[in-house]
Amino acid sequence: MIVKRARLRPVPFNFLLPSVQKTTPKTEVGMGSGQSGYLLAQALQPAHPLLLYSQSLILSLSRLRPVSLQNTAATGKLISMPELPDIVAYIGALESRVLGQPLQRMRLASPFLLRTSQPPLASVEGRTVRELRRVGKRIAFGFENDLWLVLHLMIAGRLHWRPPDAKLGGRQNLAAFDFPGGSLVLTEAGAKRRASLHVLSGEEGLLSMDPGGIDVFASDIHTFRASLAAENHTLKRALTDPRLVSGIGNAYSDEILHAAQLSPIALTDKLKPEEWKRLFTATRQTLELWINRLRAEAGKSFPEKVTAFRKEMAVHGRYGEPCPRCGDKVLRIRYADKETNYCARCQTGGKVLADRSLSRLLGSDWPHTLEELEALKRR
Repeated sequence: MIVKRARLRPVPFNFLLPSVQKTTPKTEVGMGSGQSGYLLAQALQPAHPLLLYSQSLILSLSRLRPVSLQNTAATGKLISMPELPDIVAYIGALESRVLGQPLQRMRLASPFLLRTSQPPLASVEGRTVRELRRVGKRIAFGFENDLWLVLHLMIAGRLHWRPPDAKLGGRQNLAAFDFPGGSLVLTEAGAKRRASLHVLSGEEGLLSMDPGGIDVFASDIHTFRASLAAENHTLKRALTDPRLVSGIGNAYSDEILHAAQLSPIALTDKLKPEEWKRLFTATRQTLELWINRLRAEAGKSFPEKVTAFRKEMAVHGRYGEPCPRCGDKVLRIRYADKETNYCARCQTGGKVLADRSLSRLLGSDWPHTLEELEALKRR
């Protein structure tokens, strides 16, 4: 008698996930890949031959080398998006170079940079720059006929002032804005292309790019508190939400919270009146300090060293180094591709915040990607 071999149909992996999630703990950073695969296979405990294929697949997948967040710390490659002081420094340097000057030509080396089709990019060529504005973390060039070029550098985008008609060779060079006195060149490090350029018409078009966060220098403490307390979030999240406050990101929020001596995980609906006063004062003073410092650093030259990691900072990017106020070591909480730095003695009453549990807390209080965070707009 001939026995026909039954064809085993693969069981979709997502079909197995519910049972796995109920019985298997989430893999933590530091758990060996083989150990996590073993736990996953044990949780399945297939009782039918049809599941053998899926178990084999899972064990094969478990041999893939997991990416540890600690690897990025070792190389120092943490996200450093230009924030309000950096954008103000760029605009200050551009005013003397492009205001009143015609944009002779726009050159794009990457088609992914331009995110609009109307008005066409060519419509700004030959027109004079009449105004420069900061819109959140974006730089807006205002031209004749109420046209606007809005540039968002995102994480790795940087601006450079080069001689006229500078070449755009190399992968990092994305665009050149050619003016009579020189070329403004946009570069972006890394493989991902997050920087964006929009061509817009009129104030209404420009307003569509504004997430809606308040300008802390144009607000009083009552407006500041009302905006941040509109929803109950951690202070870290509230300060970096572009719908609530304009231009603040991961770096300067760390510096602000250290200056205010407040915990990054304190909730907005739990803050006392005197703590709101400290936070408001620290926000304005910290941003003003760094605006003046970056302006003085650049002088009459163009700012070429725009980074969120500076040796003069109190806590941001200084994990393991002494706090300038008390001397204790700066600590951190890591979550996704972000890091919060703080001083336990100065900000949390000496309490060391548990990294793993608070990573989940901050992660649940945060958009999943920086693109999602930057895309937030006030309803």
